[in-house]
Amino acid sequence: MQSEVSVRLADDQEFRFDLTSAEPMAHEAGRRWLDDQFTTLDCEPLRASGKVLLADKVLTVAQAAGAHLLAQPEWGQAFARAASAALARKVIRVDVPAMAVTY
Repeated sequence: MQSEVSVRLADDQEFRFDLTSAEPMAHEAGRRWLDDQFTTLDCEPLRASGKVLLADKVLTVAQAAGAHLLAQPEWGQAFARAASAALARKVIRVDVPAMAVTY
């Protein structure tokens, strides 16, 4: 079964991470990894209420990481594994310009 996370940063800049043969990350481990990166990268909540949904966290971490971190194989793969685990989805598309996460 296909398992992939893609992140579009611009019309001409997209990163794809094939997770088909990657070791799955546990749901809680994925949430913790994203929480740590959200803090480390000084991400801000998208909602005025301050509530941060998991999809929002994936989106803001991808945005803050940018091409610099997503291009690093170890970090990019960890991001993809964490996003897949936290959102419990096999195929995820993160579209930063559109501010959308789709499955």
